[in-house]
Amino acid sequence: MAFFLQKSSLASHLRSSYQKREGSLAVPSRAFHVELGDREKALLAEDPSLRRFKSYKKSVWRLKSIGDVLTIVVVAGCCYEIYVRAVMREEARNQAKAAGASE
Repeated sequence: MAFFLQKSSLASHLRSSYQKREGSLAVPSRAFHVELGDREKALLAEDPSLRRFKSYKKSVWRLKSIGDVLTIVVVAGCCYEIYVRAVMREEARNQAKAAGASE
């Protein structure tokens, strides 16, 4: 079994990818912190003309909560309808049994 693992291309690929990862651990993948320049600060600054487009988050949250409430109401209504039909069917069976036994 060890002979096949040494000769297979899969094992050599795994071995080479492991060595690549091991070598990359010595060099940090993240660079050191560098202070932002004037252009980057200007791009990240809040733009008053775009302020009106940032208010959509509250409306999305409100719409989502309304949707959740409506979903709960619909599911509760369906459960109630199923319950009412089951009770009506049971009452119909009981009345049929009572009518059949009295005849």
